[in-house]
Amino acid sequence: MNKAKAIVALLLTTFFWGITFTIVKDAVAQVDVFVFLAQRFLMAVVLLVPFCACRRVPLTMQTVRHGLFLGLFLFGSYAFQTMALRFTTASNTGFLTGLSVVLVPMLGALLFRQAVSQGIKWGVALAVPGLFLLCTNGAFVLNIGDMLAAICAVCVSLHLILTGKFARDNDVWWLTAMQLSTVALLSFLVAEVGGHRTMAWHPEILWALLICAVFATVFAFLVQTSMQRFLSPAHTALIFCLEPVFAALYAFWAADERLGTLGYLGALLILAGMVISELAPSGESPEASTAT
Repeated sequence: MNKAKAIVALLLTTFFWGITFTIVKDAVAQVDVFVFLAQRFLMAVVLLVPFCACRRVPLTMQTVRHGLFLGLFLFGSYAFQTMALRFTTASNTGFLTGLSVVLVPMLGALLFRQAVSQGIKWGVALAVPGLFLLCTNGAFVLNIGDMLAAICAVCVSLHLILTGKFARDNDVWWLTAMQLSTVALLSFLVAEVGGHRTMAWHPEILWALLICAVFATVFAFLVQTSMQRFLSPAHTALIFCLEPVFAALYAFWAADERLGTLGYLGALLILAGMVISELAPSGESPEASTAT
């Protein structure tokens, strides 16, 4: 039952990330991306910390350390993805970032001796070509930006793996608050070094900030941190492959952006990978799959 609830919750999280992609794209066209990130994550922290305090659970130094680690890799995923977009296409960036679905089980097995079920292996085998077709429409040309996108994928993967590891040993509310605070602080520093006023009032992005702070940040990362206690990082990464699917569906509804035949085929392959990963016998418990 916990696994089923975790899957549903993470699917909802992925849905929010997918539909806010278009919203974020419009917002960063009006302000610097790190200004947007700083304000988004600061707003999220301001919303989340009072709930943490009301629970009267003490904030431990271990949670502070673990939250800093998670926040560092989470910020790295945003920063390297942003830099990648300056040199390569959004489609290449989306595909290479999505390759975390491969890196998570590889790094998990290499660094933490995490087992990978047969269902996850089949799911990844379908999801990777699905991501390629959905994100690139079958065309892919490498450049320096792709290396930055690959580094982003490594950051995403390590964030997923460490979240699964740390969520079992810390209060998930404070752990989430600490990582969001770290991203906010680092975004402020990068924006200020770049000569952008982080505390400037931008009413044109207020709606985007509210939606992203509440649904795509506080809710999403609190759910991710909580639910990774019941699913392996590899399973979580496979669920997150649906983000470009939700993004494409929302773009079709909100902006009349249409996928080509290869894009639809890619979306179907990703969905098939998700279904097969659930139907194939795992032969292990979630606890065993994330043991170190």
